[in-house]
Amino acid sequence: MINNNWDDVLKHEFESDYFKKLSEFIDKERESKIIYPPEADVYNALKLTPPENIKAVILGQDPYINPGEAHGLAFSVKSGVKLPPSLRNIFKELAADMGEMTRTDGNLKNWAEQGVLLLNSVLTVEAGKSNSHAGQGWERFTDFIIKYLGARETPSVFILWGKHAQAKENLINLNNKEKHLILKAAHPSPLSANAGFFGCRHFSETNKFLKENDIKLIEWF
Repeated sequence: MINNNWDDVLKHEFESDYFKKLSEFIDKERESKIIYPPEADVYNALKLTPPENIKAVILGQDPYINPGEAHGLAFSVKSGVKLPPSLRNIFKELAADMGEMTRTDGNLKNWAEQGVLLLNSVLTVEAGKSNSHAGQGWERFTDFIIKYLGARETPSVFILWGKHAQAKENLINLNNKEKHLILKAAHPSPLSANAGFFGCRHFSETNKFLKENDIKLIEWF
């Protein structure tokens, strides 16, 4: 399904009853409603970032709900698409943190290809209706992914923006937590960015941790 090592890691999940019910639900939804992202893009985060390449994880909630935005990577939009407010704030913080010009291309594919898993906790959504596919099984699927990555010996950075993402911290294996860097801040939404997102310096903190562990740094621009 993914065509990389995620297929082996997630084999039991794909074959489980809950995932079959989830797949049936989404298929039925697509028959009569507009569902984002397009079917071919649903697993882009996993396709572009195989488990052995992962250096950092950025957790989102669910896909964008407006036309042409969601393409399977949390917070990302395709090149040429107007930046959503949260992504615009992410780029403001990135520029302030790294001392570079503000990034204008909202396609974060280059982050994913460098080992940043851009994972939403729910991978599909009905157009115009945030959280419309919550509680259907996606959370169980993505929680498994977080647990798997948290239990690995390989040091990784978990970037948790906002209360929803921070609620996932307990999924990271406590026995290995000291091996990982967990960064927490307010969500980059305009509603909360001034309450602890701006100034978090998570991009430079991530690269500092990677350098300390002899892992190639992420080129954020």
